[in-house]
Amino acid sequence: MSENANSNPPRVNVPRADAPREGNLQAPTRHPLDWQNPDFYDEALLEKELERVFDLCHGCRRCVSLCNAFPTLFDLVDDSPTFEMDGVDKKDFKKVVDECYLCDLCYMTKCPYTPPHEWNIDFPHLMLRAKAANFIKSGVGLRDKVMTSTDAIGKIATVPGVTTVINTINKTGLARKALEKTFAVAADAWLPEYDSNTLRKRLKNRNNSAITPTPGNGTTGKVALFTTCYGNYSEPGIGADLKAVFEHNNIPVSLTPREQCCGMPKLELGDLKSVEAAKNANIPVLEKLVDEGFDILMPVPSCALMFRQELPLMFPDEEAVQKVKAAIFDPFEYLILRHKEGLLNTDFKSPLGKVAYHAACHQRVQNVGRKTFEMLSLIPDTEVTIIERCSGHDGTYAVKSEHRAAALKIVRPVVRKVDESDCDHHGSDCPMAGHHIANSLKSGKQPEHPLTLLRMAYGLERD
Repeated sequence: MSENANSNPPRVNVPRADAPREGNLQAPTRHPLDWQNPDFYDEALLEKELERVFDLCHGCRRCVSLCNAFPTLFDLVDDSPTFEMDGVDKKDFKKVVDECYLCDLCYMTKCPYTPPHEWNIDFPHLMLRAKAANFIKSGVGLRDKVMTSTDAIGKIATVPGVTTVINTINKTGLARKALEKTFAVAADAWLPEYDSNTLRKRLKNRNNSAITPTPGNGTTGKVALFTTCYGNYSEPGIGADLKAVFEHNNIPVSLTPREQCCGMPKLELGDLKSVEAAKNANIPVLEKLVDEGFDILMPVPSCALMFRQELPLMFPDEEAVQKVKAAIFDPFEYLILRHKEGLLNTDFKSPLGKVAYHAACHQRVQNVGRKTFEMLSLIPDTEVTIIERCSGHDGTYAVKSEHRAAALKIVRPVVRKVDESDCDHHGSDCPMAGHHIANSLKSGKQPEHPLTLLRMAYGLERD
């Protein structure tokens, strides 16, 4: 090596002491939502924060493969005169906000700048803030008000006689085209059916007091079932399957005395006052159950997420909200906790063969791990393929005409995986996501909820 080379060693770029970290090396955390502060809705402050975060997202672009919010943002930047955020018309910020359906995957799986990183990016909750500000300023249209009033719709649609009429209309081509033209509900989108024999009717007066609960280290061994709007009015069989599976494992299941919508549909509109009203109706009922020694289960992940994440962040100082949060479990999380203590019945009667299982976003966000996958994998002669990618359904997003093409694009990789798996069964923790996936399958095979598959594996007949 020459003397010159020795005297001029390679230059090493050393970051400045005050430079921001390249990525977050700590687990992401979330700040409480300061939604009752007037500044939360201040247009100038919100616009400034949107521009800051959008500029950082534009410089990173890791989330481009997720929902349509990020491609929309990056197209706005790339089509601007400057190719930077300063060239984007601030009026177009709403286009990005409208594409976000709060799946939380960007926060949980992609973003390297979530808090405690100093850039403090919580993209979904910033979108929620923007939706809330827009709701205060402009409200929402009739379609969105109706579609998110799940309790009211469910009560009307499950009246005997009315149920048949609504289900028939939802399956009739001409009626669906008329609905698309007048109400902007996509004619080719799957819509839920309604069942006049609701879950609460089916399980009324069927609390199994004959089973003596066996407490575990993290579970009380007796559960209260919050049926959810969808589980009560549209697919009551899922909740009935949960009860059968749990009681087969000597865990008594009782219905909550009463309930109303968890508030997730209204949250996605930014209607935070309606979320508060739902909280005020549900929390006292659930807190009383917790005080009586019940754990609480919900068959729809989005509803559990409301009580485990969104309500505690909206009401961080309310002791009852935090108490209920600690008692909420995903059904499969609960079963695996019992399994680890030797309290699970593993005497399965029927193999399931090949299962294509879609892990729902709102279950993944709860950080419970792959508990559904673990549970199904315990069944002998059962091969489970897990698909961890958003389906793009989100309750209402996939059925709105203006979002239909994007929803189909988002679900396409999931559909391809299910088609390629040549599975005997497929399903998702989110029953609506399962139907959205099935709506595009070549085989036309209908989804089966993992709780239904578990009931089948145990050899338990439906009533």
